[in-house]
Amino acid sequence: MRLFAQLGWYFRREWRRYLGSVVLLIVIAILQLIPPKLVGVIVDGVTEHRASNHMIMLWLGAMVLTAVLVYLLRYVWRVLLFGASYQLAVELRARFYRLLSGQLPGFYLRHRTGDLMARATNDVDRVVFAAGEGVLTLVDSLVMGCSVLVVMSVQISWQLTLLSLVPMPIMALIVKHNGDELHRRFKSAQAAFSSLNNQTQESLTGIRMIKAFGLEDYQSDRFVQVAADAGAKNMRVARIDARFDPTIYLTVGFSNLLAIGGGSWMVMRDLLTLGQLTSFIMYLGLMIWPMLALAWMFNIVERGSAAYSRIRQTLDEAPEIADGVSALPPGRGTLQVDIGSFTYPHTLQPTLTHIQLMLSPGKMLGICGPTGAGKSTLLSLIQRHFDVTRGEIRFHGIPLPSVKLDEWRGRLAVVSQTPFLFSDTVAHNIALGRPDATRRQIEQAAELACVHDDILRLPQGYETQVGERGVMLSGGQKQRLSIARALLLEAEILLLDDALSAVDGRTEHTILRNLRQWGEDRTLIIIAHRLSALHAADDILVLAHGTVTQRGQHRGLLQQPGWYRDMFRYQQLEEALTADPDAPEAADA
Repeated sequence: MRLFAQLGWYFRREWRRYLGSVVLLIVIAILQLIPPKLVGVIVDGVTEHRASNHMIMLWLGAMVLTAVLVYLLRYVWRVLLFGASYQLAVELRARFYRLLSGQLPGFYLRHRTGDLMARATNDVDRVVFAAGEGVLTLVDSLVMGCSVLVVMSVQISWQLTLLSLVPMPIMALIVKHNGDELHRRFKSAQAAFSSLNNQTQESLTGIRMIKAFGLEDYQSDRFVQVAADAGAKNMRVARIDARFDPTIYLTVGFSNLLAIGGGSWMVMRDLLTLGQLTSFIMYLGLMIWPMLALAWMFNIVERGSAAYSRIRQTLDEAPEIADGVSALPPGRGTLQVDIGSFTYPHTLQPTLTHIQLMLSPGKMLGICGPTGAGKSTLLSLIQRHFDVTRGEIRFHGIPLPSVKLDEWRGRLAVVSQTPFLFSDTVAHNIALGRPDATRRQIEQAAELACVHDDILRLPQGYETQVGERGVMLSGGQKQRLSIARALLLEAEILLLDDALSAVDGRTEHTILRNLRQWGEDRTLIIIAHRLSALHAADDILVLAHGTVTQRGQHRGLLQQPGWYRDMFRYQQLEEALTADPDAPEAADA
């Protein structure tokens, strides 16, 4: 029952719908009391020869009219009640999606995609079912049960009513015990369903690698194990679920046995008429639904409560990065980075130390260094995925923690080292951040990214479906589409995180030349492993072990002994060997 308290905020907001549903349920419950009463009157009228054919037809007509009214009213309250519960589903999923879209990388280190999908779909469905069907069964069972009890007690016999209700307290205790056990088992089953979702999602995402390594049988065995575990936990839920109906039916059977036995004794002593006993048995039959409904309500509400606790666990997770309150002034601004140190959460050693730089509008910063040097971490801090541990980053002289996140990120366009494309057309993928862009603007961005000609060679050009994650495109095409997507935003600061690694040297040179022309008054930050991409940078940082080991422009760094010169020479030699297939033989000679 705690679920109803947890959803109190929604019930209070949608009180009109729920109140209307409750009123109609009460009216329906009252109308359902009429047929048993009329049957009793007809039985007594026939046995005592007091009812004419005309009167019997009138009573039968009243019963038919009552059935029609009940049907119509049930239709109306279902629209009201279930309409409200479906609206709850929309709201919960919208809140869940907003939370997911606002979370930072640390959140996704703790939560797996399949689990989040299970919470947004299966768990929400359980909560919505409880908010609709649960409210229905609770109100309907209470109203119907109380109405029937009052009529049986007041109009027929309160003694027989008490006798018939003797098994009820025992049933209530058993149902409560089963409900608590169901809550625990269902929560475990939902966790198993999340694991099954995770396994499915990872297998489908990595299907190319699975096939490449011949791991189909191995992955199938893993999936079977996870599915078997989920099936076993759902079977445990089914076992506890199966206890409800037998409990109810045994209770109803004992109640009927006591009612018939006690009622027959009262009829023989003229304490009841045969018609009253018939009405009483019919009323007792009406009690079957309230008792079944209560058991069913406990079942679905406990499932919904377990599901809602999983949803709330995610929704209540506070963002790691607090939103700022300051607005940025219009126009281009200078980016100042002064990082004393930065340490990732739950780690001890700092990832970055002693990094200072200043970027004016129109300048290009190059960042390079060995793997694990902290290059992508620096870009993450600029994007404010994390806050600097010691030091600060400023834009327009304002510390980033004081700036509204949406406003700051609206000044950025980012191309990551792992480009992601949606299962949509080429044009829609490029226009992702600017859906109102014209076709000409989309084509101009593609031309700057040197991918326009590639697109025209596709079967339907810009209307070609790229498939899941851009499966039909090469790595270089994906990167260039992602660059076109970023350029279309016309953002003030463009961040390229090793975004040219899959393109050839000539295409890289053309893209960089286009970027310099495009970004005359824009700030450009490039992380590159291929150092030829940084020759035009106004400033180059060489990072190693999270700190700056060399700094300067391309020509100057080539004059200094160190990592930059050694790596540049190595890459030149590698290119020469790749371009001249006879070079190894010549070298051996």
